[in-house]
Amino acid sequence: MRLWSLHPKYLDVKGLVALWREGLLAQKVLQGKTKGYKNHPQLIRFKETPNPAGAIACYLSHVAREADSRGYNFDSSKIDKKIIHCQIPVTRGQVDYEFAHLRQKLKTRDPEKFKQLNTVKRIQLHAMFKRIAGDIESWEVTEKSSRK
Repeated sequence: MRLWSLHPKYLDVKGLVALWREGLLAQKVLQGKTKGYKNHPQLIRFKETPNPAGAIACYLSHVAREADSRGYNFDSSKIDKKIIHCQIPVTRGQVDYEFAHLRQKLKTRDPEKFKQLNTVKRIQLHAMFKRIAGDIESWEVTEKSSRK
């Protein structure tokens, strides 16, 4: 599961569809409607909000908006109606890590999108995130952290 801090405009078609599906799974987890994935690291920052299910609903609404802008038909009726708007902090190191991770994926999967990302000067975030100083988030599973 990958719930990007980056603006969804950076994702290719496969990435945007995967984000939608993983976001819907995250919503079910945060609503208590699944047995698995309850302790997935990508959910930690949503769990730290006053209303985790409402926060992931807000997250999904922005993903659906990006899909609409591209002419895709994501079923927004699947988003919980109890959306809460909040700002979740994300460290600069996390943003840089995610951007590099996405670029690596796109290098082979979508070379054209990869080239577009090479021109990005300032990485735009998903609308509900606010950049703060800091290294990669402690919950992020990196190649380095998985070797510990």
